[in-house]
Amino acid sequence: MPQKVDNPAVADGAAPAESSGVKSARRAVDLIETFAANDVWLSLSDLHARTGFPRSSLHGLLRTLLEAGWLEADTNTARYRLGVRALICGTAYLDRDAVVPFATEALERIREKTGFTAHFARRNGTEVVYLETRESQRSTHLVSRVGRTLPAHATALGKALLAELTHDEIEALMPASLTALTPNTITTLDGLHAECAATRERGYAAEIEEGTLGVRCVAAVIPYRIPGTDAISCSMPIAQVSDDDARRVGELLAETTAELGQQLRRAGIR
Repeated sequence: MPQKVDNPAVADGAAPAESSGVKSARRAVDLIETFAANDVWLSLSDLHARTGFPRSSLHGLLRTLLEAGWLEADTNTARYRLGVRALICGTAYLDRDAVVPFATEALERIREKTGFTAHFARRNGTEVVYLETRESQRSTHLVSRVGRTLPAHATALGKALLAELTHDEIEALMPASLTALTPNTITTLDGLHAECAATRERGYAAEIEEGTLGVRCVAAVIPYRIPGTDAISCSMPIAQVSDDDARRVGELLAETTAELGQQLRRAGIR
């Protein structure tokens, strides 16, 4: 006797097709993120090694993404990298974010008052994503950080945002062993918890050469969401600032972000 099929979609093959389509979409997203995580041109063999996807699937995905403008190809080497479509969509995210214009004005004021580079960033899981930057006029840094990510535990921005979470929430979010970007990066959860406690006590986060050698940073959360998702920081060359200077900048950030939070809430932005 034929086995009864309760779901008509399964009987006519619709479910397997849908499952296959979802799988292809997931692989396309994973492929784009693989390109985003690597700053070199990648070949099919490179992608196979990094993703484990079958070569036959990679051929089709690469062709589709190339035709859609998400990738561009070097025909001489048969290698690929992200295309201009990725930039267009990334820019659209910023253009549609209601917080960005307010944060940009705050960055301008902070840079004018301190003379240092100011950043606006948002936490995305265990990372912080830079959404806007205003470089110091004396800066020799020529590449914008907008769209770039750094581990939250290694930045003042990230510590300010992690301090918004409870002890248990941090434990659930962060891995037991934290990656070191420099010899000064905190690499234990106990150390991170201590930093978050100090951040809550001070009202702003601080780090010295944990993310980048030769640079110290302070950061404060913009209090318009609970828990906070966004923060502003100042990056300062170590040779140009004392502990007292850093403290004054930190207090300025705490004051500026508090005002910005009120501004956003009055504008109905959540």
